[in-house]
Amino acid sequence: MKSFATALLNKIEFPVLLAGLVIAGGLWGLEELMEVARATTPHAFDTEIMLAFRQAGQPDVPIGPAWLEGAVRDITSLGSTSVLVLLTTAVIIYLLLIRRPTTALLMFVAVAGGQVLSSLLKFEVDRPRPDLVSHLVNETSLSFPSGHAMLSAVTYLTLGSMAARFLPGRTTKTFVLGLAILTTLLVGASRVYLGVHWPSDVLAGWCAGFAWAMLCWLVARFLQRRHAVADSE
Repeated sequence: MKSFATALLNKIEFPVLLAGLVIAGGLWGLEELMEVARATTPHAFDTEIMLAFRQAGQPDVPIGPAWLEGAVRDITSLGSTSVLVLLTTAVIIYLLLIRRPTTALLMFVAVAGGQVLSSLLKFEVDRPRPDLVSHLVNETSLSFPSGHAMLSAVTYLTLGSMAARFLPGRTTKTFVLGLAILTTLLVGASRVYLGVHWPSDVLAGWCAGFAWAMLCWLVARFLQRRHAVADSE
């Protein structure tokens, strides 16, 4: 049995194994965080982290210099629906122009599917927005999971992994993927700073977004190996 498991692991490529671990970890984390979100009172780490972004004793005043709030607003807009839809549409049109319709369809399914999944999770958990601190931007939707965190993870990671397929050199690929991850993390952190999400909302968005993006990547890789998606399409 041990030799069989060893042989099986040897046949699995490291990127595929890593993607599988990300999916499993993301689903486990999402399940745990759903329990936190359903609790009648906020978890201690939610309140402590959120208050850490405010001046001591002043829940309406964020930490940092005056320009920081504006900068964080700009960063959070990178995960807004309008920006992500515009970006996704531009990429899909470009892919169609260079005659890669299957890749364009995969991009659409990844982002649109992420949006549907995010909406379903919000209605399932039905968690209201935090009222511990003032909101620095106006939001009316439900809180769990953070749509900005989840959809930025789906969109930027899908774009990053797609771009990495065509870029030369491991260093360039690593840079692009690292930039996608950094953008996703900054967008999520900005939601807590602005007071519109509990930290557990953002963590859940990252868990669901990373898992969904990796699942879509595995599907694209499988189709590529089956010649449905080819570099010379």
